[in-house]
Amino acid sequence: MQAIGLLEPIEPSVDVVSHDASPRPRFVRSADLVSRNVAGETVVVPICRGVGDLDAIFTFNGVGTHLWVLLAEGRSEAELSEFVAQRFAISAEQAQADVRSFLADLQEAGLVQTV
Repeated sequence: MQAIGLLEPIEPSVDVVSHDASPRPRFVRSADLVSRNVAGETVVVPICRGVGDLDAIFTFNGVGTHLWVLLAEGRSEAELSEFVAQRFAISAEQAQADVRSFLADLQEAGLVQTV
């Protein structure tokens, strides 16, 4: 089982409001997977030919779970970074670095795609 995680939450959630009007790639979840929240963490199983690929199960911690929910709607890296910075009270630079790394891991695993 692989874990893709970030930080632990420290305050209630914050709505994501984009201040970025320029067209940027948006990231969305891949359609070929199943995800469930289990005990506060998200478990993601890719589907291959109608069957779950149990050799490639992914888990996300609290921050990853929040981002995963946002990715259901399709979000830009900037929107996700802004959410992390506000929600978890970290610098914008640290949030951007963490989100960029998280998205790269998701893309490498085939869990998200850009639109």
